[in-house]
Amino acid sequence: MPETVEIRRAADRALTATSWLTSRHSFSFGDHYDPDNTHHGLLLVNNEDIVEPAGGFDTHPHRDMEIVTWVLQGALAHQDSGGNRGVIYPGLAQRMSAGSGILHSEKNDSATEPVHFVQMWVIPDDTAISPSYQQHEIEDKLLTGAPATIASGIPGSNAAIGLHNRSAALHVSRLEPGDTIGLPSAPYLHLFVPRGRLTVEGLSAPEAEVSTGDAVRFTDTDGRQLAAKEQSEILIWEMHARLAG
Repeated sequence: MPETVEIRRAADRALTATSWLTSRHSFSFGDHYDPDNTHHGLLLVNNEDIVEPAGGFDTHPHRDMEIVTWVLQGALAHQDSGGNRGVIYPGLAQRMSAGSGILHSEKNDSATEPVHFVQMWVIPDDTAISPSYQQHEIEDKLLTGAPATIASGIPGSNAAIGLHNRSAALHVSRLEPGDTIGLPSAPYLHLFVPRGRLTVEGLSAPEAEVSTGDAVRFTDTDGRQLAAKEQSEILIWEMHARLAG
């Protein structure tokens, strides 16, 4: 199958806005349903959230979902019915496996500063597994330049945290202007730019340039190159399967 590249611009995302939350959705989410935009590969949710000081999500349930949270700025306090507590901050990878069912809350840990994060969901290989939680701090030097694998279920991966999906991995990279990196080769790849500006090899202007809030969905990609035009941070989902249907 030939490679396809679909660019989704930041302004085209659905928006949920309340007094304490600004949430932008790369895929259908909550009240925002688009039958043509429900997932890419195995990735069901890619929400970019800003939670105001002292705000947050009250205790709510999840089931049969691998939920990965990556904080860009500020601190997010997590608490769940499994007895897990933690404060997530930039450079700390976190995964909650909802499995057979879990309750959790997520609150801004600051009374004065907003928290800005991206939350991503993929389904596990097996349903009704035991709920679990994992977090791991990653050294800044490992996040600079070549993509660091922060979460993966792919056998043989050297990841900071695990996923209960043998076909998915999340990579993160922080780039300085002029840096160039190669993307993984995979049947499905999702690139999200939470901040910065980059060019994608092989695309014509203006499509070649992606910036803050933009996403690129690749199928059957063979390691395209990215070049940073300014200081950037990117999230890359490598997926070797897709959701049925």
